[in-house]
Amino acid sequence: MPKYVMWGSYCEDVLEKRAPFRQAHLDGLAQQKESGVLITLGPTQDVTMVFGIYEAEDEAAVRQLIEADPYWQNGIWTEYSVKEWIQAF
Repeated sequence: MPKYVMWGSYCEDVLEKRAPFRQAHLDGLAQQKESGVLITLGPTQDVTMVFGIYEAEDEAAVRQLIEADPYWQNGIWTEYSVKEWIQAF
């Protein structure tokens, strides 16, 4: 199954603004991880960007997961891009 890399940006004051949505966000990620579609996801150290790796049937499936996430729906993630990734090693 193909793998996809996701890069996204966080809003200003992300640590405060994400608080009401954090648990729902983490619960959704845990479900994705358990199902095998999410390999890893997390913020950069400065909490300006988010990076994730997914294994999914197609790019549309990854975009659907991202856009269903409470962080996307509530403006915590402000933009994102998805690219199919070739894991060489």
